[in-house]
Amino acid sequence: MNDAPRAPRVAFFGLLGSGNLGNHGSLDAMLAFVRTHHPEAELSCVCSDPEEFERQYGIPAVAITWYQAHGPGGSRLGSVARKVFGKAADLVRMPRLMRDYDIVIVPGMGVFETTLEVRPWGWPYALFLMSASARLAGAKTAFVSVGANVARERSLRRLYAGAARLASYRSFRDGYSRDAMRQMGLDTSADEVYPDLAFGLPEPAAAGRVERAERVVGLGVMAYRGTNSDRHRAEQILDEYTAKIVDFARRLVDQGYRIRLITGDPSDLVVVEAVYADLRRTRPDLVEKRVLSEPAETLGELMTQLAEVDLVVASRYHNVLSALKLSKPTVSISYGTKGDILLEQMRLAEFRQPIRGLDVDLLMEQVRALELRAPSIVSVMRERNAEYVADLERQYDVLSAALFGTTRSVVVTEQGA
Repeated sequence: MNDAPRAPRVAFFGLLGSGNLGNHGSLDAMLAFVRTHHPEAELSCVCSDPEEFERQYGIPAVAITWYQAHGPGGSRLGSVARKVFGKAADLVRMPRLMRDYDIVIVPGMGVFETTLEVRPWGWPYALFLMSASARLAGAKTAFVSVGANVARERSLRRLYAGAARLASYRSFRDGYSRDAMRQMGLDTSADEVYPDLAFGLPEPAAAGRVERAERVVGLGVMAYRGTNSDRHRAEQILDEYTAKIVDFARRLVDQGYRIRLITGDPSDLVVVEAVYADLRRTRPDLVEKRVLSEPAETLGELMTQLAEVDLVVASRYHNVLSALKLSKPTVSISYGTKGDILLEQMRLAEFRQPIRGLDVDLLMEQVRALELRAPSIVSVMRERNAEYVADLERQYDVLSAALFGTTRSVVVTEQGA
């Protein structure tokens, strides 16, 4: 008779496989922790695009919802009918799915946020249903270094607080997120704050300043369309933001900078294309020499690109985080408090602007000031990054005890055996 304990069945849960590099960066960090310190675990994923996820990671995956698994109908009416049926079907499907796991991990991400458009019966409903189903199935659920803000809609507050309340473990990536969940009705007195998981990713080998004649700016763009309350003018918001980014890129080129365009989601390519189109029209002799854009499939690849720049101006949260992780002087064009917090923690609070009302003149002044202060800024950033890595290591010890019932073990190679 074999009395050996069964390997824990671990599922990662989130909006993964859709191409969002920030979400995948958090997953990559958590995946490395589980594989290194709990190699016996059987891994799988419940995500928004299982086919793409399996292609990237080689890990079995299933769709979060019935609708994602079966796809839209052949007409608008058919798609609406499928969505309605899917919500009911998920009440049966999700509990059955959760029976296959012992541990469900939500790895970082802004899972309790409303800084971008989110509908109650989409992601928030799926998140709550997962937590409730995992609790019924006896699986442990962990929200690890997640982000949050106070939702205006009562339905969102109830779904988010309910999902978090049912978890076995919770931690938040900053005090603002923890306080937001408290304001939404969750008792957070036992919850800890740890850095964003992406701060635990390894740095690329070339992460350092490369001496060159031309200065290089990493320009991180996003297809920003506002929040739930802006649905009626989402395209106008995107057009206004894009026009200012195009203006900024043109000024950088005129002042002798090279630009490396950075994205974080496939939707951001619309802004990249606008920058290229403008420069090909207005600066045809400079665009190919001064502007570079390459696709990145992972946050690690994006960091490799950022390692080659001198400073960064970015909008997406994880573009800003990646730059700070590499101790790159950074200006944040912020669409939420989370971006402001990152810069405050790095003592760069003066180098930020809200994405609404972006001032291009001020942005150019911030770039010049950042260059002048770069040497002193970088030393502070490196100290802070070392602290973040140590904090995340402490969280991994806590997670091992809370989820696996053990202290961390480490894979022993033949050489070290």
